[in-house]
Amino acid sequence: MSNPVGMSRDHVQSAERSVPAGASSGSAEAPFLELLARGASPDAYEQPVLLARAEGRPAERIVVLEQAKLLALRVRSELEGRRRREAELSALFETAHDLAGLRDLDAVLQAIVQRARSLLGTDVAYLSLNDPARGDTYMRVTEGSVAARFQQLRLGMGEGLGGLVAQTARPYVTDDYFKDDRFQHTLTIDAGVRDEGLVAILGVPLMLGHHVIGVLFAADRRARVFEREQIALLGSFAALAAAAIDTANLLTETRSALADLERANEIIRDRSGVIERASDVHDRLAELVLRGGGVHDVAAAVSEVLDGTVEFADATTAPPRALEVSRVEGHAVRHADDWIAAVAAGGELLGALVLRGHPGLDPVDQRTLERAAMVTSLLLLARRSAAEAEQRVRGELLDDLLDARDRDPRLLRERASRLDADLDATHVVLAARLDAAPADADQEAAARRRLWSAASHLAATRHGLAAARDGGTVLLLPLEAGDTATRLARRTARHLGTAVHEAVTVGASAPVEDLAAHPDAVAAAYDEGRRCLDALRLLGRSGDGSAAEDFGFLGLLLAGDRDIAGFVGRTIGQVVTYDERRGTDLLRTLDAYFACGMSPARTKDELHVHVNTVAQRLERVGRLLGDDWQSPARALEIQLALRLHRLSTQAQR
Repeated sequence: MSNPVGMSRDHVQSAERSVPAGASSGSAEAPFLELLARGASPDAYEQPVLLARAEGRPAERIVVLEQAKLLALRVRSELEGRRRREAELSALFETAHDLAGLRDLDAVLQAIVQRARSLLGTDVAYLSLNDPARGDTYMRVTEGSVAARFQQLRLGMGEGLGGLVAQTARPYVTDDYFKDDRFQHTLTIDAGVRDEGLVAILGVPLMLGHHVIGVLFAADRRARVFEREQIALLGSFAALAAAAIDTANLLTETRSALADLERANEIIRDRSGVIERASDVHDRLAELVLRGGGVHDVAAAVSEVLDGTVEFADATTAPPRALEVSRVEGHAVRHADDWIAAVAAGGELLGALVLRGHPGLDPVDQRTLERAAMVTSLLLLARRSAAEAEQRVRGELLDDLLDARDRDPRLLRERASRLDADLDATHVVLAARLDAAPADADQEAAARRRLWSAASHLAATRHGLAAARDGGTVLLLPLEAGDTATRLARRTARHLGTAVHEAVTVGASAPVEDLAAHPDAVAAAYDEGRRCLDALRLLGRSGDGSAAEDFGFLGLLLAGDRDIAGFVGRTIGQVVTYDERRGTDLLRTLDAYFACGMSPARTKDELHVHVNTVAQRLERVGRLLGDDWQSPARALEIQLALRLHRLSTQAQR
């Protein structure tokens, strides 16, 4: 007979001889003690009994050996159980140790499923957690799994074995998952389990108090019966896993609370800094007001306190929508990456303080910007009051120059000097008037006030004078070297038109000198400027500026209410129409013909054409204007009409 444990007949006989003759039945236990010492498998314990029977030993001896075998197997089973419990306790101790030094929840949970799989000897172990927001449970950690779909399973409460465990808070075990109808099968869960090839599954709940937070599983890919001790062991691991999750949650909450405290401390520090900055800017703004600072000084002070770039923008350049919202609400508003604080007084927009490139603004800093805007409005109002007072004084001086021609020149010079004006310099008198017709008297009065205010501001910045007169405004501005009255008139028309947002026409006099000694020259120059203004309006050049030098003797002819367009039409209208329809140069030929002394030869040189071309064009003019068009009287009218037509078309270019 073969010996499955490698124990020979000599070994058995030697073990038996080592027992004295006549000893008790305990001497039969010697070979089994050796097997226990060697840790032999259960099959090896049959060998001494079989050998005794083969040698024909007495029946009493066989019975004794059978009893010894059963006792040895019982001892072996007890030893195996002790070793298994020792390994389980060791694994639980190591897991508890890992939990005590918890750093990474995923690592601890992974260690739990690894040890559960190892101790229970299963193919797969995994752990799922409940999702209160979605009302189901999902895979969190797997060990031994090979199927991606299984690793991503989500189980509804009551679905599958795990859903049943999560719902009832009790362990469940199945020897054959697909043949077990105690729990609800679904296509999704069954497909995942089938992909993984699982058959026997054990699931125990993860409990925190009376609440199930998940399920710990052990599973095999073959049919298997899980023993009570194995269910209890997996339950112990589940308790450790629940403790690990609870500890991790507490740590997370603690860290979150600490972070909140840190943020609160930062907010307190920031608020303290903001309050200090607000106090600082308040002191600076008060100092600026007391020492007469300007709006740009306010912007610079706020820029330094808010650690940004603050600029003052007038009402025409600030973003209109944000500016209006800020004015209505009385607060600074965000516009893209900027902040806009309206500078207003009595409902009137004076401008805005703009904080550039600062999308995030603390409420206290926002109030600081708003306070600075209020201080700016006060400074602007104070400056406006001073400016209006100065404007009135400047207007009174100009009124005296225009009306009181017998004033003492010395007193006039002193008054002008106090206004930073020099009456001994060369000046130009300009007459300015709005061209639009207001809808009512109130609007007309308001428009005239705006024109007077803009003209007064221009005069103050140019060291000149300005006054309201004859429904418009008169300005006395110094003429710089190299400048002309015409260019000054046009610049003034553009500047005033931009300031009041309406077309302003300006007529200028010829330059005048030594106004203090000859104050009557101011009144004469004003009359000349008004004639130029009337000429521009009659010629349809509203919104333009021109001087007496541009009109020559025509200025005298154009004074008053003249039908200039009708005169031009009656005199050369047929030639104008002919050129417009056919694209010819008859008007240009006429201009050159009269400029060249009515000489066709010189005219052809001026126009760079053949003399026959000149003759043909003049013949066409004669047919349009009549045979007497070159008579002295007709020629004068035609030349005047040509000049007026040229002046009237300049505004259209």
